Amino acid sequence: MTINKIFIIGLPRTATTSVCLAMLGLGFKTAHNAYTERTFSDAKVIADTPVFCDYQTLDKHFPNSKFIYLTREPEKWLPSIKQLLQRMIVNLQRSDGGFNPHLKRCYKEIFSPLTVDNIAQNDFLLQCYQQHQQSILNYFQERRGDLLTIDVSEPQSYQQLLTFLDIAPEQGRTSGFEKINIGGKVKAWQDINNVLKIESTNKGKIDKILY
Repeated sequence: MTINKIFIIGLPRTATTSVCLAMLGLGFKTAHNAYTERTFSDAKVIADTPVFCDYQTLDKHFPNSKFIYLTREPEKWLPSIKQLLQRMIVNLQRSDGGFNPHLKRCYKEIFSPLTVDNIAQNDFLLQCYQQHQQSILNYFQERRGDLLTIDVSEPQSYQQLLTFLDIAPEQGRTSGFEKINIGGKVKAWQDINNVLKIESTNKGKIDKILY
């Protein structure tokens, strides 16, 4: 059966950009974020918003798709996501602009209630992570073949990805996950120049309906 789409449904700061970069290297048209119908049409692999939030809807809209859930150890994920959310909070909460509505909706749904006090609390953030994780595991409980769960810091994770996608191992290559967006940086994807990279917007414009 031909795979329709490949959705990377790990939360932000779980190495979604690194996996997207590896997917480009494997020859897949890849989008990191998707805010137009054309992005969903053109890309084979899609990560981040809105897929980490809307994976169940996307599963129904794009049958025969595969899903990759990225995990990360709490002691590494918590300071990273906290820093990201604290930088984003003003634009997430603005009613007169800020981020686009698809991005706002996803963050507000996953990190609910999204407040300055909450995103400063490790217990709150960890609970959000665990709720998201449990929802994914419950949803795919009877379809384990459609879900791959990996932590890219583990040495076998790249080989697990190849096996999941039925791709033959590359001669002499043991890992395809490059460490990028290090030290709080989150915009490395913007600097990647690759013909297989699919833009998330139409010259900065989004669609109200994505799928």
